[in-house]
Amino acid sequence: MPSSPLRLAVVCMSNMNRSMGAHSVLRKKGFSVRSFGTGCHVKLPGPAPNLPVVYDFSMTYKQMYNDLLRKDRKCYRGNGLLRILERNERIKPQPERFQECSDPFDVIFTCEERVYDRVVADLCAKEQNTFQPVRVVNVDVADRLEGARLGAFLTCELCQGLQHMEDLEDGLDKLLLAVEEKTGKSFLHTVCFY
Repeated sequence: MPSSPLRLAVVCMSNMNRSMGAHSVLRKKGFSVRSFGTGCHVKLPGPAPNLPVVYDFSMTYKQMYNDLLRKDRKCYRGNGLLRILERNERIKPQPERFQECSDPFDVIFTCEERVYDRVVADLCAKEQNTFQPVRVVNVDVADRLEGARLGAFLTCELCQGLQHMEDLEDGLDKLLLAVEEKTGKSFLHTVCFY
């Protein structure tokens, strides 16, 4: 088992559904976890597919909640957004952008390939100071309520396996292969350095 708790991050586009679902589950299991988005704005489903609701990352979950409540309580209660915002507000005040975080992590989980690409590009663009490795693992998660729930539990299963490893370098590959065989899901993963 590692000498100190794993420092984990979970990243999706808007730090709203998938990353916050995993953040909630991992936190309840006692993991040291933070969550982020990589988008330029927080983009949420609006009243129609071609009419998203867009917020700045500086807006709090409570402000978003109140805005959606004012705009159309029935619509946003029905699509689950108000419930998601209530959960998110219990975890942290507002969404955060990954690109603005300078804290190091041991493992970063992303929720889709384009987010994985952005996280890896951001890590590779930064000057390497400590040469501390960070593993980046993509767990492809559908951006729907049920998909986020299932993705959170799969991410938690991976974290539980990782926390019992002495050597993340060799152990991660074996763990991912075992989970791939069990679930049929494949995982992109790489190592970057701080």
